[in-house]
Amino acid sequence: MIAEILCIGNELLSGITLNSNAHWLAAEISGAGGIVKRVTVIRDELVEISEAVKESLARKPDILVTTGGLGATYDDLTLEAVSLALGKQVVLDSRAVMMLEKSYERRKLQYELIGAGLKMARIPENSIPIENPVGSAPGVADQADKTKIFCLPGVPTEMQAIFERHILPLVKKRVGKFVVHEINYNVRGVTEAMMAPVLIKIVKSHPRDAIYLKTHPRGYYRTNTPQIKVQLISRGNNGRNVKKRLCTIAKIIEKEVALLGGRIC
Repeated sequence: MIAEILCIGNELLSGITLNSNAHWLAAEISGAGGIVKRVTVIRDELVEISEAVKESLARKPDILVTTGGLGATYDDLTLEAVSLALGKQVVLDSRAVMMLEKSYERRKLQYELIGAGLKMARIPENSIPIENPVGSAPGVADQADKTKIFCLPGVPTEMQAIFERHILPLVKKRVGKFVVHEINYNVRGVTEAMMAPVLIKIVKSHPRDAIYLKTHPRGYYRTNTPQIKVQLISRGNNGRNVKKRLCTIAKIIEKEVALLGGRIC
């Protein structure tokens, strides 16, 4: 299951806000067995968002998740941009209005839904609003050809709540049975370049999606001893085979570290 993530907001590109949404979503989708092929960050500009959506849909991912731009202010343009990309109109949706009313009632807020307040209930025609159990702005589900589109709020707690409740189950169902086993080694006395030849051999001898093998530099211990982290992930739909593959590769790595004069800490 191939996924793309589109994060929208000037604050993400100005350094004001850390893009924790992309990090969290990528981990959740990957952990469920999906593959995140691309993360794109776009400013709050109608045409740019629309073009980014079109470009993503042209690559035909199974799902496209957008975050941000669903609020009531003038620069919340995501749903208008998605509508533009899909050739649709933005319409006031009675279900979305009811969700907004429910959210205000839940939080005991006295707020009359008129004018700008109704902006959060204007969604692409024939799309489906998704109730926001934490905040106000509903999420939105739509579809273009075989790509499912999910537009989520930018507030992390709201985004996570909607994703976990409504989208993650769909991801897991689409992926089917999936097992992941992981080992991480903290190694001293060995550099990435020293480990590279054996890692290349391992990766080439297994199916591309069956393993993830990566070294991460960790600076130096006591000034002159290199440190790296070796991350090994084995995945698939057969638990026994996944575990066996992990153990086999782990032994190769451990042996290579010893031969290179390194030490696993």
